[in-house]
Amino acid sequence: MGTTLPGSTGACFDSLNTGVAIIGENNSIVYANPPFARLINESSLRDSIGESVRGSTSARLEFAKLFDDKLRNVGASTLELHLDAGAVVTLYIGARDNSLRVIVAMAGASVAADSSISLAGRLDPLTGFGNRLMYDETIRLLKASDTGDSSIAVLVVDLDNFKQVNDTLGHGTGDELLILVARRIRKSTRSADTLVRLGGDEFAVVLEQGLGTAEASVLGERLVALLGQPFLVQGHQINIGASVGIAALGETTHDAVDLLRHADLALYEAKGLGRSRYAIFEARLEQRAIERRDFETDLRRALGLRQFSLFYQPQTSIAENRVSGFEALIRWEHPSRGRVSPDDFIPLAEEIGEITNIGSWVIRSACEEAMRWIDQTLSVAVNVSPVQFGNDDLVEVIRSALHKSGLAPERLEIEITEGLLLNKSKDVMKRLWAIKDLGVAIAMDDFGTGYASLSFLNSFPFSKIKIDKSFIQADCSPRSKALVNGILSMGASLGMITIAEGVETLEQYSEVAKGGCGIAQGYYIAKPMPALEIPGFLDSFAYSIRSRPKS
Repeated sequence: MGTTLPGSTGACFDSLNTGVAIIGENNSIVYANPPFARLINESSLRDSIGESVRGSTSARLEFAKLFDDKLRNVGASTLELHLDAGAVVTLYIGARDNSLRVIVAMAGASVAADSSISLAGRLDPLTGFGNRLMYDETIRLLKASDTGDSSIAVLVVDLDNFKQVNDTLGHGTGDELLILVARRIRKSTRSADTLVRLGGDEFAVVLEQGLGTAEASVLGERLVALLGQPFLVQGHQINIGASVGIAALGETTHDAVDLLRHADLALYEAKGLGRSRYAIFEARLEQRAIERRDFETDLRRALGLRQFSLFYQPQTSIAENRVSGFEALIRWEHPSRGRVSPDDFIPLAEEIGEITNIGSWVIRSACEEAMRWIDQTLSVAVNVSPVQFGNDDLVEVIRSALHKSGLAPERLEIEITEGLLLNKSKDVMKRLWAIKDLGVAIAMDDFGTGYASLSFLNSFPFSKIKIDKSFIQADCSPRSKALVNGILSMGASLGMITIAEGVETLEQYSEVAKGGCGIAQGYYIAKPMPALEIPGFLDSFAYSIRSRPKS
């Protein structure tokens, strides 16, 4: 009987931190990896597992009979093994496969005697690490055996730029990268540590033997540095980086069940601080998580409670010196929080999926309001989130809003940002063309702040481009003027109307007017206003914009 397997199978099992053995015919061990040998006592592997059982010969015979009964059953099962040293090991016996079966050994109290648990359900087949089920069991066993004298630390490791690898190089390359990441994590840890792939590109390391935040921080720093080094996969040099969250029982956390949640909160903190670093859980992070949960709950209820409203900022045609339309801007009036900035709630709405419902409401409301304006030539512009473009219903939402309100399609403008086009998704382009086919204008917002503005202008015939306010409000240096004039000239050459947003002074207005800009928008014209103020504003806008006082 040997304790090694030839080829990649043995190499894979040898590198695991979990005890694994393979039982062949006649119930003999044909392979056992080092952790399994340490748990069971390597000398006992010469004959059978039953030789290591504590007690009399009759006890060994009784165990051997029970073990044989388990092996006769082709399905998976569990068995508790009491060793000579008084330790308890739980054996998870896998289902028989071509006369072979796998056994996983874990130290500690067993699960219920009648449990039938698949080994495949405990191990991650890609990396050889344990999975979430293995993590839960490890924590349960550690908690059951805790005497109060030792500390347990958990590190959660998340790759910073893994999604980009899948999107650009494919999932096959991503899987190979995960295998290499797992290898580096394994080389950085001890054989006694439990390694887990929680899912996707997130891993966990469970440190035992009295290790707390000090030791975990050393490991966290080492993992950040090691995973920040380039990987070579299929001829591609890949740089991803990693962030790490740490929680320790007895120091930052008082219940083992909370370790993973607290480590996740610390991970979120590390990412918020700029990524590629580690952070240790603190009580304030949990308080912040509670506040975020409350904020999320309020946001989910806001639409139903009618807490949202639309304000409208006028856009003026410079050449005609008249109001040509309004941009609809959402506002959230919370009964206790007061007015909540869109910069605070829009990203959260996108993250939790509420942006689709909110965005649909904005489109419908803006169309209905525009129909009430006396001047039926005025347009209304609505910002649409990239997340909304992932919804198959977006085109139908716009079509329905136009139909129910009676608004002419040419009076509606949809504003998008360059981020929507970064992946040049076929579905996104299909929806953009479908919206344009409705007769609706599409404008590129925040032009010049993205990654490849010029290439995007070549991929779709935008009706308008909005020059980002950072260019308009920059110092009046020759360089900044040249940039704005360049965008204005390009827009004119492509037959696209240019809108200067963020115009706050007469000087800025005069500068963009001199450069040939088509439309101006900003505080110099007017601040965003509720719908009720629009008629009065239009009545008062009867004299030259150049004579208006500075706001």
